[in-house]
Amino acid sequence: MVSKYIGETEKNLNRIFTAAANSNAILLFDEADALFGKRSEVKDAHDRYANIETGYLLQKMEEYEAVAILTFSLRRNMDDAFSRRLRFIIEFSFPNEKQRRQIWEKVWPDTTPCSSDLNLDFLARRFEIAGANIRNIALAAAFLAADDGKVITMTHLLQAIRREYQKLGRILIEEDILIPN
Repeated sequence: MVSKYIGETEKNLNRIFTAAANSNAILLFDEADALFGKRSEVKDAHDRYANIETGYLLQKMEEYEAVAILTFSLRRNMDDAFSRRLRFIIEFSFPNEKQRRQIWEKVWPDTTPCSSDLNLDFLARRFEIAGANIRNIALAAAFLAADDGKVITMTHLLQAIRREYQKLGRILIEEDILIPN
């Protein structure tokens, strides 16, 4: 959608909004922070054109009469002008321990081969992470178990948690992963 060539982003947006309006479609802008981010102070021509593109997008959003859904990782990154044009803003809070436990319970299909010693209470209590991170960890643990030719164990999960924490830039020390007896 976004182009490095001047004017192309606006053309792309116009095509998308026109096609959606003609087909009565629902528009979904996933990770909308990238498109609907705050306008910046103009320091050079690139900033000026980025702000023009944002203004054009604001205009198209205002003209669009059907449903548009925007997902943001961080709402504070959204330009205030977009906030004023949205009819509803629904914030999903970070999952608490009980909710994380429920996510851990449902993250794998019923047919997934899991060890009976998985301590989901420990995982939910100890690791304050989002549902997407839990999904990433569960998938990585499943791959690790498949590579070992075994069922998913706590060892696989803890190895996957280490990797996910590295991706998040968070420190995980050995005491963090000691499972209480």
